[in-house]
Amino acid sequence: METVKAKTIITNCKNDFWFGTKYNMNIYRGCCHGCIYCDSRSDCYHVENFDQVRAKEDALRIIRDDLRRKKVKGVVGTGAMSDPYNPFEEKEQLTRHALELINAYGFGVALATKSDLVTRDIDIFKEIKQHSPVLVKMTVTTVDDELSKIIEPHVCVSSKRFEALKKLSHAGINTCILLMPNLPWITDSDENILALVKKAHECGVKYIYSGFGVTLRMNQRDYYYEKLDQYFPGLKEKYQKKYRDNYSCAIPNVRTKYKMFVEECNKYGIITDMKKIVEDYQSPYRKSQLTFFDELREK
Repeated sequence: METVKAKTIITNCKNDFWFGTKYNMNIYRGCCHGCIYCDSRSDCYHVENFDQVRAKEDALRIIRDDLRRKKVKGVVGTGAMSDPYNPFEEKEQLTRHALELINAYGFGVALATKSDLVTRDIDIFKEIKQHSPVLVKMTVTTVDDELSKIIEPHVCVSSKRFEALKKLSHAGINTCILLMPNLPWITDSDENILALVKKAHECGVKYIYSGFGVTLRMNQRDYYYEKLDQYFPGLKEKYQKKYRDNYSCAIPNVRTKYKMFVEECNKYGIITDMKKIVEDYQSPYRKSQLTFFDELREK
């Protein structure tokens, strides 16, 4: 596969709000999943030929050197701009080897993907979990496999993602569903939202996070509208009338639907608040660190 040059790969996060990540890592550039709504396609990210996946040149050496220079341990986030489990990863194994380095240097990981290939690395997640927080986030927008084939055409269908979440959860790995985006008039029905929460519970998912809308901006908006014309004739005009050039496009009746969503999650004990998610999956390690420091003081 083609490569692109990089000076550094693990960078500091501006803040740790997003799932408590201290660092960010993108080994690949571009994505071939073909999701019709992907915000990473936007002009502001300056990713040419977005649908072509390229690896960062000499990525593992750079990641090793980046980790060695970090004086403060923390959770490394990945999957924000490019799925770490794209089809090339099965052969290249760059994400797997990066996880091995994260484990070796004592860091945690919060990973986002749409691919069931993530289950291949359960063994490494379990090793990292022995010393640091681990969170695997799976994007699931619909329980309907046929609909997922349309809006996320080149990645495994939703049922395969639920199977992956079940395997991860049963292995003791913290799992989260990213119900993001929630597409107005496509995936925002009460039936879909409630069915997704129920299925998450059945698979042992501990957290669900959703923005209850979609973001649209230059280039990405044009691509999305083109796909609406192709698969959902007449829907583009509804978007244009309601959202105009807005970046953030909340689903209709967002407050009512969000309340319904939270109540349903509460019924199953699923956490939806970002702060509480971070506290829950990271708290065991914070407690152990405090115990360690207390023991040092006593000595």
